[in-house]
Amino acid sequence: MIQRLYTWTMSLAEHRYALVALAVISFLESSVFPIPPDILMIPMIIAAPRRAFLIATVCLVSSVLGGMLGYYIGYGLFETVGRPVLEFYGKDAYFEDFRTRYNEWGAWAVLVAGVTPFPYKVITIMSGVTQLNLGVFMVASVIARGLRFFVVAALLWKFGAPIRDFIEKRLGLMFIVFVLLLAGGFYVVKYL
Repeated sequence: MIQRLYTWTMSLAEHRYALVALAVISFLESSVFPIPPDILMIPMIIAAPRRAFLIATVCLVSSVLGGMLGYYIGYGLFETVGRPVLEFYGKDAYFEDFRTRYNEWGAWAVLVAGVTPFPYKVITIMSGVTQLNLGVFMVASVIARGLRFFVVAALLWKFGAPIRDFIEKRLGLMFIVFVLLLAGGFYVVKYL
């Protein structure tokens, strides 16, 4: 099933409504769709490098709006389904402790999930479940998703098709290393 979704998504890159399809996929990927928009964004930028930053902007805006949907899914489903289950099992106090810890580090969770291969939709929904401050969630989402999509767009704009394999195979790892270095830098500044 995933392979069919991947093939279908790739075929959209050649369609005249590719930008609209990209917006829809970017929106849905942030809350429910399993295929990342990169697989549509990359061939679109290779086909039209002069539109690289427009394409990245469409991904960014749609993804952040989709992230808001994920946030509200988490918020709404938790109150109607999650909380009664936790109360039934007497675990609602544990959740409050988890919520407090998540909200302390929630901006980092959104940043990490927004730039790495970790499913962003998990963090958008979790942010809603824990009621992470919506402003913090939005700012972290814009920074993370902007970084992810604009780095890909810039690399493709500058280097074209030869960089495609690097992006598809190693860019996620590079973002993970970047996030770890950034977090390590903040740790050093704060504690040393």
